Amino acid sequence: MTRLMSGAKMVVQALKDQGVDTVFGYPGGAVLPIYDEVFQQNDIRHILVRHEQGAVHAAEGYARSTGKPGVALVTSGPGATNAVTGLTDALMDSIPIIVLTGQVPTFMIGSDAFQEADTVGITRPCTKHNWLVKDTAELSGIIHQAFHVATAGRPGPVLVDIPKDVQFASAEYMTKNKVKTNHYQPRTKGDLDQITALVEALETAERPVFYTGGGVINSGTSASQLLRELVEATQFPITSTLMGLGAYPASGKNWLGMLGMHGLYEANLVMHDCDLMINIGARFDDRITGRLDAFSPNSRKAHIDIDPSSINKVIRVDIPIIGDIAHVLEDLLNIWKARGRKTNSAALKSWWSEIEEWKKVRCLDFKPSAKTIKPQHALMRLEELTKNRKDRFICTEVGQHQMWAAQYLGFEDPNHWMTSGGLGTMGYGFPASIGVQMAHPEALVINVAGEASWLMNMQEMGTAVQYRLPVKQFILNNERLGMVRQWQELLHGERYSHSWSEALPDFVKLAEAFGAKGILCKDPDDLDDAIMEMLAYDGPVIFDCLVEKHENCFPMIPSGEPHNKMLLGEATTKDAIGSSGAVMV
Repeated sequence: MTRLMSGAKMVVQALKDQGVDTVFGYPGGAVLPIYDEVFQQNDIRHILVRHEQGAVHAAEGYARSTGKPGVALVTSGPGATNAVTGLTDALMDSIPIIVLTGQVPTFMIGSDAFQEADTVGITRPCTKHNWLVKDTAELSGIIHQAFHVATAGRPGPVLVDIPKDVQFASAEYMTKNKVKTNHYQPRTKGDLDQITALVEALETAERPVFYTGGGVINSGTSASQLLRELVEATQFPITSTLMGLGAYPASGKNWLGMLGMHGLYEANLVMHDCDLMINIGARFDDRITGRLDAFSPNSRKAHIDIDPSSINKVIRVDIPIIGDIAHVLEDLLNIWKARGRKTNSAALKSWWSEIEEWKKVRCLDFKPSAKTIKPQHALMRLEELTKNRKDRFICTEVGQHQMWAAQYLGFEDPNHWMTSGGLGTMGYGFPASIGVQMAHPEALVINVAGEASWLMNMQEMGTAVQYRLPVKQFILNNERLGMVRQWQELLHGERYSHSWSEALPDFVKLAEAFGAKGILCKDPDDLDDAIMEMLAYDGPVIFDCLVEKHENCFPMIPSGEPHNKMLLGEATTKDAIGSSGAVMV
């Protein structure tokens, strides 16, 4: 039976057929026909954000915490251009989102009409693919294709630009099962010869390490389970990028912590000194590699990734394996078991002895204060008071607080850590926490923030209050652009050029102005009680935690240095390295 419907109705029907239950958006003239259809149904919830950037970040938070694609709906012109930051963020971090944008009528395109922008041209570099739909008969099929492209292979953002006359016109609706998607079928099974070559390397390696990334999480829960099985079976050490936290449990005995610019001492030295590096779902980004010519100089390198363009893009590898992480790890385990489950156990024991010595440096130690809350202490207490909550989800903004959160908070499962990695987007965390809370209404959702990042999308407090979302905004307020100030101190001669604000709001009054709860804490003795008050409140909270203004985030690999050249904090145990203060070792 032929189903004729308007383009606007097609949009809503296609979203329903794709299993979408939540859309984050902001209306405008070019999408009013779609919003009229949204009004006439009850299957899809629409969340009215306060800015289009917030809509896309909320869709990212929804996608990261569920593993399902997130959806945003915005208008033409400034609505679409405001979405560009979120699209680029999702592209860098491989997050599947679908952004639907309105456009001026087809006959007005190119005339500089009111709120016209070349949305497809602007967003081509920051999406996996985008479409300008000029024929209503193609609209439903394109939306179904968009979901396939966003979720197949390496996930990422897509955009569908829909002119207003296409929304009004009618055509036959194409169902999901009739849409051809065989033009984009990324390879999921790895080459068995290459996998066998990696197994042979596992069997003989003396100083191996698993270096894991967000690709493990994007591959689904089975990939994380297979990774855990592989680590347990081989007893190899494992580290992770910022994006991969939670794929392997922080409580696991083989866990080294995060690596990279602000990674742990032992993780970075393992990466530098290993003889076999197995990269699983990471892309060798510059925050991890440091100086390329000194990156893990004496190792054989294997790289498992579903994106062929990531292989040999930055680092030349010896064993490239293109495929989905879950499929490749399953084959890897099967081949390794069939060959007798062999490892070089004697060498591995010696390797672990060396790693245990590096752990004694205790690189995350810091000097506590009786008068001032140290940011590290604040996060340690937050961890202690919430770690037993299986439904805890952590978002962050970007800066020092983000790195401290990665260092001091432990993640036992995938999809519970939402942060902007590749793009480093200030203003990401708050709207992302809204998306997470919408996906998990009963969960504890905390956004660890700095006051500067948080203010970039503070208007979303209205969204949280309107939809009664009990998101907790845990602001480490140092009245500084903390990471900028740290770099200025260490690398720019202590010339603090515009790295602080002289006009910050009273966050408690700001919370109350929005109809939320505000909590101020500045005394270490009051911290636990204040955190418990935040957790007990059943609505949105802004927690203003006044912290030490000039604390630096260590360890730190200075720009252009290799992994074995780190700055360490003054409280670090340095018996093994013979110095005190923040020193290069």
